This record gives sequence, C-alpha cells and structure tokens, in this order.
Amino acid sequence: MRVCVIGAGVVGVTSAYFLARQGYEVTLVDARPRPGEATSYANGGQLSYSYVAPLAGPGVLPSVPAWLLREDSPLRFRPRLDPHQWRWCLGFAMACRAAVSRKSTAEMLTLSYLSRDVLHALLEQEPLSFGHMRNGKLIAYRSAVLLEKARAFVAYQARHGAEQRVLTAAETLELEPALAGMGPRLAGAVYTPGEEVGDCLRFTEGLFERFARLPNTQARMSTPVSALKRRGAAIVAAQTPAGDIEADAFVVASGMGSRALLRPLGQDVPLYGLKGYSLSVPLHGNEDTGPTISVTDYERRIVYARVGPVLRMAAMVDIGGDAGIDERRIGLLKRQVREVFPNLDLDAAVPWAGLRPATPGGKPWIGPSRAAGNLWMNLGQGALGFTLACGSAALLTAQMKGLPTPIAATPFLPS
Repeated sequence: MRVCVIGAGVVGVTSAYFLARQGYEVTLVDARPRPGEATSYANGGQLSYSYVAPLAGPGVLPSVPAWLLREDSPLRFRPRLDPHQWRWCLGFAMACRAAVSRKSTAEMLTLSYLSRDVLHALLEQEPLSFGHMRNGKLIAYRSAVLLEKARAFVAYQARHGAEQRVLTAAETLELEPALAGMGPRLAGAVYTPGEEVGDCLRFTEGLFERFARLPNTQARMSTPVSALKRRGAAIVAAQTPAGDIEADAFVVASGMGSRALLRPLGQDVPLYGLKGYSLSVPLHGNEDTGPTISVTDYERRIVYARVGPVLRMAAMVDIGGDAGIDERRIGLLKRQVREVFPNLDLDAAVPWAGLRPATPGGKPWIGPSRAAGNLWMNLGQGALGFTLACGSAALLTAQMKGLPTPIAATPFLPS
C-alpha cells in the first residue's frame, strides 16, 4: 500500500518513519529543502511529558486583560479582520472552563506518556544523536500563592501517573544553584525528575536520514503540495509543480499549511498559529552560566533547556501576525533572561520565531478525515510537537493499520 505523508516537520517525519517500518511504501513530501525547517527548527527543546496541560485553562481568561496592557506580557493578542481568528478565540474561551481543561489534561497525559515510551523504544533501535538527556525539570515560582496552587495540581497529576514534588526555595537552589539569580523572588519550585531535553531539529534530521535509508521510502523535498485531488470519495493524488504524487492513502501533517490543503475538501481545521520565540546561546564550555536542569520560569513563561552545547530559551505567545521576528519581543526576552542568568553571553544568542499550529482546546487531531475515506490527519500539536510526535505517530499508525490503538483514540479524532 502506498502512503503519501505531507509535511516533514517532526510530526510528519515520525509519521512517515513509523508507517514505513510497518511495511507501507511511503513518500514524504515537503515544500522546504530540508526537514524540520519550520516550527520544528528551534523550539524550546523540552520533552516535557508531565506538562501537557492545554494553554486554555481556567486561570487564563482572568489574566488576559492585564496581559494585554503590559509591555512584558507573555501573551500578546493582535486582533485582525479575520473570522477564523475570532472563531478560534471563541473556541479557546470555551475550552478554558475548568472541567474541560482538566479532562483535556488527563487525555493529553495519556498521549504524552505513550510518546515517551515510544521514543525510548525507538532509541533502542535507532541510536539517534540529538543532545537527548534525562535531566529533570523545575517549574520555578516567584509567588508563594501560585506555588500553593501548583501543589494541588501536582496532586491531581499524581493520580494520572506523574512523579513530582514541591520544593522550597532552599531545596530548589540546592538542586539547581544557577537559579540563585532569582534571589529572594524565588518562592520554590515543582520538580519532575523524569523529564527530558533534546534538539528537535537534530532529532528530525536524524530520523529523516533513517527513513530515507529504508527500501520502501522516497523523500520529495523542495516540492510544495498545492492541492489534493479527489475522485469520488477518495483522494487520488497530491498536486505539485513537479507533477502529481499518487498514493492509496494520504496523511496531512504539514502544520500551518494543513488548513489550506483541507479546507477546499470541506474539512475546515481549527488551527491557528501561536507565534513563539527562542534564543540559542552557545555555552563555549562555560557550563556554570546556565542551568543544568530544565527550567520553566512560571510567571515569565520562559523555558530553559540544555540542548547539547547550547542553552535554548523559549517564551511568549503572540496571537495574530506573521512568523517574522519582532525585535522588541526578542529584546524583552533578553532582558528577562539576563535578570536571572546575568553571566550568559546574550550577545551571541541566535534568535528565532515560529508559528505553532494549535487547536483551540490544545489537543491534536490524529485520525481519519471526514473529507475522504483514505485521508488522514496528524496535526495541531501546538507547542508540544516534539513531546507528542512519537506518540502521535504510533497512534496514527495503529489506526491506519486497523490495529488496537495503544491509548484511547477518541479524544484525538478529527471532528
């Protein structure tokens, strides 16, 4: 059976690889010359399996007015004359209800833990080099009130398999002395010892190379797909400038490009690009200038991860606008990082910005499209593409093979 996978980001490459390992003849196609050159390029680097709660949560909406009035806000909203933006925002607001958010969190944890297990099994077969390290994660809090609220969430997540504990400020600094720059502002932290880090781009490139070596695969890079051709109830070809790519089944995993492909077929996907920013600072052997444990500064919404010889810092959500770098946001990020880690050489930092394709409720769509009987989707992972990629690919592959799914598929089925 021939399968065409559209999109060579981390989700598309993992999907293509797992399908090929199941014996399908797989053609992977992408508009860019190399894999992982869009959203997967310079993300936060955290494989954060216990922190997959959707952005839409009960505490978000009350904070929005204050965030919109602050120059240093972690969330920025730029309204546009775009009905799709407002429909997405309405869906986001509905998903912020406490009961919806808690249910989504529990469902996302099943997918993230599957992804962790699948990645570990994959690395036993394919020893990929991508700076992978299990170094744990600290969520650092400046507010004692927020730390106490986090304690209740830790108890909730423990019922779903998360191993975490709440630390005092002194215990946090003993574990990660580099956070001394927070000084008396540090109230404490939540520590999750099993969390991991890695370079998403290097992982994607490495798995792409393994995929390309398989005898039943073909990679068509620098080949944009302009449309999907339908005949009757089935998709028969992906239309490209180099000619049609015919297959028996098609998987759309092209991130922000997915909506343009699916909408003409009658499948309007509720994806919106949440722009995030990152800085990559080479450490040049100065290991004591940044944290060794993965850190999230909760109030600032900044994540820090050691990715090989680089410290990666990622932050912010901009709703509305293009994927270009806003120098004011990069400047703000540098100022906030410098307050905590004054010895980092931020003049050497490489900035990046990218659009993270998210659904309003934060859960990805993994499964068959209603637009055609042989059309499948694996999209909408948002900021968690790296964390969820292996689990998403395993879930999709089981569905396409007609096998029992490793977790309940219903929460992630396209509507």
